[in-house]
Amino acid sequence: MISKVNHVLLFSHVVCERATSIQNPSLISFKVQCFSSSRPAHYPKMSLTASMQSHSSSANRVSRVARNVAQDALFDYLHSTRSFCFTDAEFVSKNSPHFLENLLSKIDYEKDVGHSLTKFFRYNPINEFEPFFESLGLSPSEIALHLPRHLMFLRDDHVMLDNFHALCDYGIPRSKIGKIYKEAKEIFGYDCGVISLKLQAYENLELSRPTVVKLVSSCPLLMIGDVNCDFVGVLQKLRGLGFGNDWIGGYITGDSFYNWSRMLDTMNFLDKAGYSAEQICSLFKENPELLFEESGKGVYVLFGRLLKLGLKVNEVYSLFKQNPQILTTKYSRNLLQAVDVLLEIGMWIEDIASIVTNHAEFLGLCTPKRPKTLSKELKVDRYGLCEIIKKDPAKLLRLAAKSEKKSSEQVPCLDLSKRMEKTSFLLRLGYIENSDEMTKALKKFRGRGDQLQERFDSLVQAGLDYNIVINIVKQAPTVLNQSKDVLEKKMDCLRNCLGYPLEYLVAFPAYLCYDIERINLRFSMYMWLRERGVAKPMLSLSTLLACSDARFVKYFVDVHPEGPVMWENLRSSLASNQ
Repeated sequence: MISKVNHVLLFSHVVCERATSIQNPSLISFKVQCFSSSRPAHYPKMSLTASMQSHSSSANRVSRVARNVAQDALFDYLHSTRSFCFTDAEFVSKNSPHFLENLLSKIDYEKDVGHSLTKFFRYNPINEFEPFFESLGLSPSEIALHLPRHLMFLRDDHVMLDNFHALCDYGIPRSKIGKIYKEAKEIFGYDCGVISLKLQAYENLELSRPTVVKLVSSCPLLMIGDVNCDFVGVLQKLRGLGFGNDWIGGYITGDSFYNWSRMLDTMNFLDKAGYSAEQICSLFKENPELLFEESGKGVYVLFGRLLKLGLKVNEVYSLFKQNPQILTTKYSRNLLQAVDVLLEIGMWIEDIASIVTNHAEFLGLCTPKRPKTLSKELKVDRYGLCEIIKKDPAKLLRLAAKSEKKSSEQVPCLDLSKRMEKTSFLLRLGYIENSDEMTKALKKFRGRGDQLQERFDSLVQAGLDYNIVINIVKQAPTVLNQSKDVLEKKMDCLRNCLGYPLEYLVAFPAYLCYDIERINLRFSMYMWLRERGVAKPMLSLSTLLACSDARFVKYFVDVHPEGPVMWENLRSSLASNQ
């Protein structure tokens, strides 16, 4: 029996080697079927992903040099042996660290890593779905759940691959496609051309392409079935309030989930509560998080808490109408914390309802102190505290305001005017006040608010859509740390040297962060190759700029007999002009 198994293993190994040398997927499929059906129970089926999880916790740290060499080896295998296009091979090899780490554990990477991996690939064809899915953003555990049965090579699932490329070509970032695959896998089974038609259907709603990209990346379910009716309803409501078609695109983020039905209900709720169109418009402009943060859930949380206090629906509507600001995130949070404090000190619900009804305007102004602190400062027990607050509810506000004033005095104010200018600029970009995202942005953006605005405006004046520029700035904040002149030179180079439209920046905003010398040198070499028919037209910006110098020389210089000479001439010419 053992001898028979060994013969089967040897036969499958030979078939694997022959199939790799002639790149014949059908033979590999034959090998897999033969190997799987003939393997006894005590011979476990090998899978890099299956062992990845057990190995990752105990693996030794791989050096950066070994990892870079492994990336190059995987790139060469995918591009040269498996005929992946340059862009796919590069992205997969650079964005599958867990796969590479597990791959390195199977060889002695203390020696020649490149040679060892080349030899490994020759006799051990990999399951290409593993690094591919990881590069799209799937975790190792998620990869194991989505691996197709009886397939090893991406080209064997050409329908999935074609739909993947359709999404990429439209401008959806590859790193976001993993989320789409997890939440709406059926998209990748569409017939040829269906994805393009669905994307066009949303553009037909008078939405710009960058907005559609953000919508599909954040809400993949929009691509299933017909155009989402609830989304159309939200869009129509916003238009009726005077918002532009792409206003919504400035606040959609890929990390959030959006319930369009609840958002529509939230807007209808504000109508029923008696808010005028002007009030709703002002509310959303000043507090877009009210609609986009958890799809308006905060409105229902506040509404429900007020009903639990014993207020009737009409009373809540009246309260909202009299105090429109009550729905803002900060205001409602302070109000609910005040209610919690009153409950904690043992106040009757009827008394709390009366205080909220008559004094809601000030309860949300400051964050209330905890009962223990209040009792200590007023030198009373909780019963006495209840009596004091019932007689003078504003006591809560005065104590909290006094505390906040003291804490603010302890913080040195170096240049509040500059900070306020920068904060105002970021608020116009859609950042939420006092959020963690705002705090991080304040540290990343350098310069005064008016300087940042000038640089931002230069991008818009160059012909980019306002929402596209917001998206670019949020993805690559250092763009605005450069002068207006430098930004204009880079955009001019993109249009006049390569002939690319500025919309290419949507897929690779980091282009604007590269040195102008690197851009000029690589673009000039690429154009020289393109004129001789050696390089494909309209390669992505990341392919030309993000790769290392060694890789660029290998794939964009050495591919032509006269390439090295031309490369040196370009370098010398650009150096002399500096």
